Amino acid sequence: MIIKEAKFIVSAAEKKGFLCPDKPMIAVSGRSNVGKSSFINLLAGRKKLAKTSADPGRTRLVNYFDFGEFLLADLPGYGFARVSKAEKDRWARMLEDFFAEREHISHVFALVDIRHDPSADDLTMVDFLYASRIPFTVIATKSDKIARTKVKNYVRRIAACLKTGEGNILPVSSETGAGKEQVLSLLDEIVQRDLDVQEEDSAEE
Repeated sequence: MIIKEAKFIVSAAEKKGFLCPDKPMIAVSGRSNVGKSSFINLLAGRKKLAKTSADPGRTRLVNYFDFGEFLLADLPGYGFARVSKAEKDRWARMLEDFFAEREHISHVFALVDIRHDPSADDLTMVDFLYASRIPFTVIATKSDKIARTKVKNYVRRIAACLKTGEGNILPVSSETGAGKEQVLSLLDEIVQRDLDVQEEDSAEE
């Protein structure tokens, strides 16, 4: 896939603002400060499409981006300690409401930091995606922070923790661009899969 243009559309703070697009929608989830904004910027080929911050917990809304062939939804980061319980509860409700409309979600990129074992929140998210039968791929960010020769071992460890196949984990670096081509190839497959489903539905009608 060649992404020619990507642009920010809108932010949503609650269910009534969520979009129900007529093209594939891909959600990006992960812990606060895992690198979601940097990952989005990597795909877009732009440094400032999604705002990055050294201060975890900045994304408190669902931010939508139009990538041409698909929509991307950047979800609030979870697992950030330095916010009130009320704020954590609000984020949790927002995520629950978002995934309640799962028929509009084509795929989820579940981001984890390749350097660390997945957190309890990461495990909860992946378990939820399995239970909900929502297709997902684990994106192991910050792969440039470890030696190339060790990447496979780290991927193997994450796969064991999340009880998923190693092939369902893509190591990526927003700094070097490593893994970008593999993600773009996967996006091609996701978009084509949605087109095939739409054609099948039209034929049945």
